[in-house]
Amino acid sequence: MANDYFKFKQFKVLQRKSAMRVGTDSVLLGAWANVANVINAIDVGTGTGVIALMLAQRNPLMKIDAVELDSDSAAEATDNVTRSPWASSINVVNMAFQDFANQSGKAYELIVSNPPYFNNSLKSPLAKRTLTRHTESLPYHDLLLGVQHLLAHNGRFCGIFPYSEGNVFIAQASTFGLYCTHKVSIVTKPGKPTLRILVQLEKERQPVTETELTIHNPDGTYTKEYKQLTSEFYLAF
Repeated sequence: MANDYFKFKQFKVLQRKSAMRVGTDSVLLGAWANVANVINAIDVGTGTGVIALMLAQRNPLMKIDAVELDSDSAAEATDNVTRSPWASSINVVNMAFQDFANQSGKAYELIVSNPPYFNNSLKSPLAKRTLTRHTESLPYHDLLLGVQHLLAHNGRFCGIFPYSEGNVFIAQASTFGLYCTHKVSIVTKPGKPTLRILVQLEKERQPVTETELTIHNPDGTYTKEYKQLTSEFYLAF
């Protein structure tokens, strides 16, 4: 049975109630997103709050609105934030992102999301897991519309997606005036196909920086690059 908590170097995440537990995707995004010169940030679909907590650890001066539709997940995220060293930096908001985007009057230098991404796959029999993993609750159109509205002129959106869905998202983003400036292909082992892509969008067109990150060496050990990216967080590194 999986643990009902996940312990990092500087904080612990309870995950008894949240629809999705801490996973590699969220850790990758939380460790990779560019937090330089950020005053205000949003974590869209915060779940347990893990990404918001990682961002706060990396830049304790910024203020983060952690938006979560599911009430149980929002309550657990609030508990995790309260127990952390950054309780004053993170505000958990139990609301649909669409409503939050319509009501907020702030501009954000950073918006991050590990969004729902399955459009046509079989639904999980667990309603909360379906809500988290499928795009009915937050279609890409709605996510991009909110990002377009809330993102500061010099701001960045950072997200993580399965390979095919991510490329669809990048193409759709350009119709909202949001352009990919950095893309990282994530592979599990050398020679394997791309599993995920980390995507950075900005409002100004720029040459796209494309890199690759391999998680495991052929023998199953973690690569030096993955350890470097996540060493501030994982106890094992």
